[in-house]
Amino acid sequence: MKFKEYKNLDLSALANEVLAEWDSKDTFAKSIETREGAPAFIFYEGPPSANGMPGIHHVMARTIKDVFCRYKTQQGYRVNRKAGWDTHGLPVELGVEKTLGITKEDIGKKITVEEYNRRCREDVMKYTDVWSNLTRQMGYWVNLDDPYITYDNKYIETLWYLLKRLYDKGLLYKGYTIQPYSPAAGTGLSTHELNQPGCYRDVKDTTCTAQFRIVRDEKSEHLFEGAEGELFFLAWTTTPWTLPSNTALCVGPQIEYVRVKCQNPYTEARQTIIMAKELVGSYFGKKQEGTFEVEEHTFKGKELEGIRYEQLIPWVKPMGDAFRVIVGDYVTTSDGTGIVHIAPTFGADDDRVARAAGIAPLFMVDTAGKNCPMVDRSGRFFRLEDLDKEFVEMYVDVALYNEWAGRYVKNAYDAALADSDTTLDIDICVMLKGESKVFKIEKHTHSYPHCWRTDKPVLYYPLDSWFIRTTALRERMMELNATIKWQPEYTGSGRFGKWLEGLVDWNLSRSRFWGTPLPIWATEDYSEMKCIGSVEELMAEIEKSIEAGFMSENPYKNFKVGDMSAENYSTENIDLHKPYVDNIVLVSSKGEPMRRESDLIDVWFDSGAMPYAQRHYPFENADCFDKLFPADFIAEGVDQTRGWFFTLHAIATMLFDSVAFKNIISNGLVLDKNGNKMSKRLGNAVDPFEVLNKYGADATRWYMIANSDPWENLKFDIEGVDEVRRKFFGTLYNTYSFFALYANIDGFTGKEAEVPMERRPEIDRWIISLLNTLVKDVTAALEDYDPTPAARAIQEFVGENLSNWYVRLNRKRFWGGEMNEDKLSAYQTLYTCLETVAKLAAPFAPFISDRIFCDLNALSGRHSEDSVHLASFPKCDESLIDARLEDMMAMAQQVSSMVLALRRKVNIKVRQPLAKVLIPVLDDATEEHLLAVKSLILNEVNIKEMDLIRETTGLITKRIKPNFKTLGPRYGKYMKQIAAMTAQFSQEKIAEIEASTEIVLDMGAEQITVTPADFEIMSEDMPGWLVASEGKLTVALDVTVTEELRKEGLARELVNRIQNIRKDSGLEVTDKIEVEIEDIEAVHTAVAEFAQYIGQQTLAVSVKTATEPQGEFVVESDVNEIPLKIAIKRA
Repeated sequence: MKFKEYKNLDLSALANEVLAEWDSKDTFAKSIETREGAPAFIFYEGPPSANGMPGIHHVMARTIKDVFCRYKTQQGYRVNRKAGWDTHGLPVELGVEKTLGITKEDIGKKITVEEYNRRCREDVMKYTDVWSNLTRQMGYWVNLDDPYITYDNKYIETLWYLLKRLYDKGLLYKGYTIQPYSPAAGTGLSTHELNQPGCYRDVKDTTCTAQFRIVRDEKSEHLFEGAEGELFFLAWTTTPWTLPSNTALCVGPQIEYVRVKCQNPYTEARQTIIMAKELVGSYFGKKQEGTFEVEEHTFKGKELEGIRYEQLIPWVKPMGDAFRVIVGDYVTTSDGTGIVHIAPTFGADDDRVARAAGIAPLFMVDTAGKNCPMVDRSGRFFRLEDLDKEFVEMYVDVALYNEWAGRYVKNAYDAALADSDTTLDIDICVMLKGESKVFKIEKHTHSYPHCWRTDKPVLYYPLDSWFIRTTALRERMMELNATIKWQPEYTGSGRFGKWLEGLVDWNLSRSRFWGTPLPIWATEDYSEMKCIGSVEELMAEIEKSIEAGFMSENPYKNFKVGDMSAENYSTENIDLHKPYVDNIVLVSSKGEPMRRESDLIDVWFDSGAMPYAQRHYPFENADCFDKLFPADFIAEGVDQTRGWFFTLHAIATMLFDSVAFKNIISNGLVLDKNGNKMSKRLGNAVDPFEVLNKYGADATRWYMIANSDPWENLKFDIEGVDEVRRKFFGTLYNTYSFFALYANIDGFTGKEAEVPMERRPEIDRWIISLLNTLVKDVTAALEDYDPTPAARAIQEFVGENLSNWYVRLNRKRFWGGEMNEDKLSAYQTLYTCLETVAKLAAPFAPFISDRIFCDLNALSGRHSEDSVHLASFPKCDESLIDARLEDMMAMAQQVSSMVLALRRKVNIKVRQPLAKVLIPVLDDATEEHLLAVKSLILNEVNIKEMDLIRETTGLITKRIKPNFKTLGPRYGKYMKQIAAMTAQFSQEKIAEIEASTEIVLDMGAEQITVTPADFEIMSEDMPGWLVASEGKLTVALDVTVTEELRKEGLARELVNRIQNIRKDSGLEVTDKIEVEIEDIEAVHTAVAEFAQYIGQQTLAVSVKTATEPQGEFVVESDVNEIPLKIAIKRA
């Protein structure tokens, strides 16, 4: 039996093979079963909605989750991972409406609520197979066989239980307030929905500074004294469509206002206006010079309170006191005129100050006799036929209003209008201009909220809504939030923490059809209400209703209370959705009928309640719930900060006085490679299946984690994924392939007795030390929920240290000779590195890690586990870490890197030997380290001699200048003096600074202490030498190529060409050969002098020149751009 060898690396094919193995061995189930009795690591899965297709950003979020769940499993924890499906809410309903070609208004007319909800139930799960396929292909382990589903009756029963607890605590109440409302979706929205990323957008709207004609009476008479023309208040608005609903003007009580005599810019009529003194300059500038006069006398806002004005647009009369000036502390002079137009039906602040001042809102009365704002819920001015006839007769000027009735206030609400069409705002402004009621009309860019699901603008609308009194526990939420470990921390303290600081009560009500019904029944006058908290309670109340004669039978009569089986809770026995619960009439204590409040609840409550509802708590799992809550870890996108993260936290705080999660990663957005948001419309969306199929899940996952911190926005670039595939996984694959090839030749199995570490060569002990440091660093990063440094550390270890340094420098130990202790040590060291890397990388790259682990273990039999994901995560052995050895080798790597860079600078290949490198040493430790790795460096960079020198004066010239970044913050006032002093430093002084840990500079007034880091020291090239400096190290390379060096360089080039011919010819690595090289002047002497060296390096028993080389394989090649033939044949 041998270690498995491969022809090439195909990560996608490899993943499919490993998936098949996981299926046959039931590896995921084993990862949980084998941890029976072990400590639990609690993970909550945020539920996606399966009525939409997954995107590349879902691969990102799921990779993060999978990394930590796999890591904790390897650490020995039992990690249950229950999948979930978010099945209610706007995404589902809007999708069904689009499919059916209907709107919300058609439900109950063209289609029954029962049929509509049936379609929603079917539609929401239509892409489950696609989601399951993505989950499988990317290697995300989550239990899809037993998911929680938010439309399930058991799930809803728990939601009702939680709502009843809130109700009983006095935290659930009904209010009539101005709320965000989405006409396109047909429902109110909560503030956390309105604050989803991207909801506030810059829009360019038509704004209007309207003129409100002041009524002349006893209270206002003093304002008219000395006025020129008519007298107006100026008020600015970004929503001219709200002007017909104006019922008051609001001023700041302490703001100073002035009269300005001027002319109307449109009619040129002379007039006098009143506005805030501070904002006069915004309306009157150089262009208006000579046309206006600002009076010296000012009025405090408080003095203007109570002054009346004429209704601006008299279409509808309000039912109460209106059209007077009121005061409000929220008025500012940041923009506008310092006078705010108040439409109480369309703004929360407007409603608040109007109520306080006794100002009536402008209501319409619809045909149902209900008071409504002028705009109906579809976003248009009420049509006359939809209004109460008596109301129209008494309050509506039909002749004026009829022209505007039915107009949509935003073009986005009218399917027949485009954004480029004239808006209602423009038409209203034009009308006011014609009536001399406007002072200024202009376009203005401002931020305006949009519905998170329809992308349409929202309105602020008076609604009857049920609220959760989250403000009552705001401080406790903030206290508990401070105990959560957020990654990144600034999201927890900033975006989330600031959100909690400004928290308002949670609008729970939704005016839709498919969702969790609010379980509250009330009498007609609301004198009595009942909140139902379980099916058992509902059944009992139905029986009472039957006895009272309000219901003839129990619609859930087949349901058996206490039977927790899935069959009993199936929709054949019970359905807690509309319209079924709406048909249930309960009875009050006074014998009055009670009907359910028609609202559904916010879908975010559904998902925020998943810690309890996924377990059907408290009806099931109550005895073990403390072992299932709170979560140790959750992760989702930053867009969930004010969504799922908030609702989890709010419910847990209000009902359990606990956090819902202890650790959280809030990942950033996945953008296209140019930093633009991905969308099908822009054509820059990335198909996750195409990426996984082409590059493999391992490369995709690794790229997403290693490229940047997961909480930063990722600019997703396919070329980056391919680079990871080639460079990192290609290197890892090549390293394993190298090991397997030579291990199989030498018969190494991994079962051999271990060579004691103290008897292993220094380079073996170095890589083992570095490996244990890697284990330590990766573990620390993952414990800190910071996966990027962990992935990068593994990547650097494999690429820079294991492959590019250890394997490359030790190739000869694997190539030749019989198995001895030195060779065995090399195999065992490399085996340990590969096995440990496979375990470390397993959470990130689950497929290739499992393949390498299993391939190694198949022969060595070191582990009883048949998957790396069942094996233990590596533990650092501190006794094997040798910091001195690591520093020493790091110095060798640094010197080698600097010398190789100098070679590239003058295009001298590494195969060309050079004579000498000089390295100045500043201290004994540096000298000791360099001497210890001297031979290694010389071999690596192909140099004959390395001289360490203490005295550089006369050999290397150095320049020095201050490091302003470090010196400036400490000694800013001395920087000019320090710069002048530094310019005068001698070579001896520079050498003193380099060699010291700190030195003292005399500034005259005081003495200051500086370190070598406070200066930038550079070396200048010498004739015939190249010089480079990096940190404390300087190297000087002799770049003169003598004739002897040139011939040796040619010999090395020939070795390279012959090795390539061997490889391309398909010869076995052990085959001996004979070589003939074309006899040309350029290589003749080199071949003659170095034939033995060439033979040793290429397993050639003879190496000679020939006029016409003969052999099995004759190749036209070149050396240093000189063409020549080379022939080889088996010996």
